[in-house]
Amino acid sequence: MPLSPPSSRRALKHTRAIQVEAFAREDGLWDIDAHITDTKTRDTKLASGVRPAGQPVHDLWLRITVDTALNVVDAEAVSDAVPYPNYCDTIGPAYKKLIGLNLLKGFRDGVKQRLSGINGCTHLTELAAVLPTATIQAFAGDVLDTRDGAGNDDQSQKPFQLDRCHALRTDGEAVAKFYPRWAVKPLAVSETS
Repeated sequence: MPLSPPSSRRALKHTRAIQVEAFAREDGLWDIDAHITDTKTRDTKLASGVRPAGQPVHDLWLRITVDTALNVVDAEAVSDAVPYPNYCDTIGPAYKKLIGLNLLKGFRDGVKQRLSGINGCTHLTELAAVLPTATIQAFAGDVLDTRDGAGNDDQSQKPFQLDRCHALRTDGEAVAKFYPRWAVKPLAVSETS
């Protein structure tokens, strides 16, 4: 279902594109490559000069390498297009500070502590925020067991995705329908007189 039609005529002025690709490596690790671009539909006057329409103001890459426990074991950042050449594009090595963080255990707070403000690039740091959920999607079915377990298998642990969003709450209808083995009845709400 698409968004509702616009209520007024409009003209496209700016496009931000984010793409994330996940690669399983031969050594058992995973590379998560994230890419962000900002492009204007008009020539843009920057302090460093004019950026022609259609050429990215930002063209930035961030790669993290993670193990199957979601620990960041390596990281790198590259800036191919920036508004301040020879300044913005020197921050890449700072993203090694992501090493040691875990994507499920305080990752976004860790990124903020290590790379916010003058310690990083605003856009690369924002890009890092999508890495936990993108990696979980990549791991689903390969690293993380997301099956119901209601069949003939002997799955003993609750599927990873349950209780991680409103639709898959174990006391909700979707879990009762698609993951009945893991469904729980909602707690009764006590009435006060």
